[in-house]
Amino acid sequence: MSITKLTAGLAAASLGLALSACGGDPTSDDSTKSANDTITVGSAAFPENEIIAEIYAQALEAQGVKVKKKLNIGAREVYIPALEKGEIDLIPEYTGNLLAYFDKDATATSSEQVDDALEDVLPDTLEVLDPAPAEDKDSLNVTPEYAAKNNLKTIGDLKNVGSFKLGANPEFKERKYGIPGLKSVYGITDVQFVPISDGGGPKTLKSLLDDDIQVADIYSTTPSILAEKLVTLEDPKNLIAAQNVIPLINDKKSSDKIEDILDKVSAALTTEDLLDLNSKNQGDDKTAPDVLAKQWLTDKGLI
Repeated sequence: MSITKLTAGLAAASLGLALSACGGDPTSDDSTKSANDTITVGSAAFPENEIIAEIYAQALEAQGVKVKKKLNIGAREVYIPALEKGEIDLIPEYTGNLLAYFDKDATATSSEQVDDALEDVLPDTLEVLDPAPAEDKDSLNVTPEYAAKNNLKTIGDLKNVGSFKLGANPEFKERKYGIPGLKSVYGITDVQFVPISDGGGPKTLKSLLDDDIQVADIYSTTPSILAEKLVTLEDPKNLIAAQNVIPLINDKKSSDKIEDILDKVSAALTTEDLLDLNSKNQGDDKTAPDVLAKQWLTDKGLI
């Protein structure tokens, strides 16, 4: 062996020992994913997403993770690029809409199909963790009286009702999960569509309660569902794509510790929880998202 090679070998060995003594190579994957690094948690610009972001942030802080918050960022077109650039590191997402953002031709509808499809279309810089049972998506609702009168439990049961009026945003008339889907998936054809442009809000609710319509498209975590004891019709054939709440994280900030903390949060979060949290946030008391998050985590034994 030449003196040059011997010297180089000794230098490499010395460097290896030094790195070992310091806990490993700082350029290695493990060090860049350290759970001790500050994680910037973001949220979209609507209250429910801010509440979930607060839940993520406080759960991480309770386990010693340094957290910075950048809430109410805006729409997906704004916060996804920010996540990819590392301006934020973590945000609550919804599986079906996230899939559609990266694959506009996606056809997956069930939770399992959507989860699998997401893995294939996400850029290498981003990672999704375990989804929650909680979903916030379009849902078809009827009054308890109408449900009892017509023995309604599922969307398919509407086929036996005869003619009925359905109220929803105008685009529902053309969307795959709307009027066309009711026909192709459930064989429901005797429906009169009533366009109401408030996203399942007060106008839609009043029309339903006044029996101007008999079925209303209302987002599944809207407080009025609880307040008016509406019956949300089950969708066993997955007409409406799954929208499970899921942590979306920049791959550089993911780690075993982070995943373990957020997976426990997701396992505990249900649609009923979101309904309750939204009701408390939007009700007379208007409890703040950070207060709601802390109480939820405490009740679930997560902090």
